[in-house]
Amino acid sequence: MVQGTTSDAGKSFLVAAICRVLANRGVKVAPFKSQNMALNSAVTKDGGEIGRAQAVQAQAARAEPSVHMNPILLKPCTDTGAQVIVQGKALTDMDAIGYHGYKAVAMGPVMESFSKLRDEYQTIIIEGAGSPAEINLRENDIANMGFAEEADVPVVIIADIDKGGVFAHLVGTLDLLSKSEQERVVGFVINRFRGDIKLLEPGLDWLEKRTGKPVIGVVPYLHGLSLEAEDAIDGQQVLADEGTKLNVVVPVVPRISNHTDFDALRLHPDVNLMYVGPGETPPSCDLIILPGSKSVRADLDFLKKEGWEGHLKRHIRYGGKVMGICGGYQMLGEHISDPYGVEGSAGESQGFGLLSCSTILETEKQLTNMTGVLSLCGKKVPVKGYEIHVGITSGNDIAPLDLEGKEDGAISCDEMVFGTYLHGVFDVPDALKLILEWAGMTDAKFVDVTASRDEQIERIAAAVEAHLDLDRLFN
Repeated sequence: MVQGTTSDAGKSFLVAAICRVLANRGVKVAPFKSQNMALNSAVTKDGGEIGRAQAVQAQAARAEPSVHMNPILLKPCTDTGAQVIVQGKALTDMDAIGYHGYKAVAMGPVMESFSKLRDEYQTIIIEGAGSPAEINLRENDIANMGFAEEADVPVVIIADIDKGGVFAHLVGTLDLLSKSEQERVVGFVINRFRGDIKLLEPGLDWLEKRTGKPVIGVVPYLHGLSLEAEDAIDGQQVLADEGTKLNVVVPVVPRISNHTDFDALRLHPDVNLMYVGPGETPPSCDLIILPGSKSVRADLDFLKKEGWEGHLKRHIRYGGKVMGICGGYQMLGEHISDPYGVEGSAGESQGFGLLSCSTILETEKQLTNMTGVLSLCGKKVPVKGYEIHVGITSGNDIAPLDLEGKEDGAISCDEMVFGTYLHGVFDVPDALKLILEWAGMTDAKFVDVTASRDEQIERIAAAVEAHLDLDRLFN
């Protein structure tokens, strides 16, 4: 099990890297994270929902993503509440206090999923959540040492030296654990080191003497590394080629979900992708994309208060294109109705009215992987992706996608506005090329984000092979 001194210490990275190292050695390996809190999710083959980080780790392990790789997924819908998803299916919404009490029950499905993976795989690489030293969350813990003790697994603690204070992080975290938990820790990994390792060695010697735990390795800072972020938006922009052909803007709403949709655009050498946060003035651009949202009506209200209604209309009037994905697609329509209070108080909201469609939020979530055909600019290309939504949208606009015989999305009669429920649409190279052409780019480069992701996985695996004492770790 890989636990971290903080969030973003490198747990997801190390789990993915070790999964690929073992897969390359012919070991049947799977990732596992008992509890994940993220609005970036993926759909499994059997129609369940897991964190995208575990889907990427499954790719690293060359394994089919399964709901058992992430049995508890928390999708925040307010600052104090979240939708609780158990083994791929939404259970209910809970506030923080309610979920804290539920964790004792949640250990049951967590251990059931872990047992199923143990029956199927030779090795499981487990990711913790946040830090094991969160004193207020230790009761009934299912995410870190509580799970490690229940499952009886060894633990490695990783820390990010680039943040500063790495020795305090590691020593302090270890000191705050119980005696049995301390004994479970088999060593440390230091992540994102820059500089000459010789300058660090005195500190490593002191750390080993102070704690009695070995430093299994020091991973260097990997410049230009691009792997899907677990939840925080990855604003690292791959520098566009000189003479950028297309400027794309994505407004950041409070409950933005599945923003990994935009990684293919962020990595494209001819695209300048810009995220616009609260209070920021949107720059001029060729294409605006409204992202997915966990709380569509609330985020729609946020965008209106930020002045996006007038900006979108002005943008279209000047010849710019607008696209919406999932919740963003719903916002582009005329109305969003929530008669059952699925995402908060029951009621109805006026959409931006840029598409001739309306949405009703139903109680049952749609979770499907889909393949089909995208029709734009008089061309047809194959497409695939996944849908995660509770809305049913209907209207009079032409549907630009045929997904296994089912019409999806809408495009306005002037072809300036386009919406779809399909997440991952940009990950298909031909579909990405065609959408960029629709948005105004000619001769778009062919970019395969899935192949790029696999190259990045091989890169981190090579770094771990080179800089960790894996024989010591695996023994």
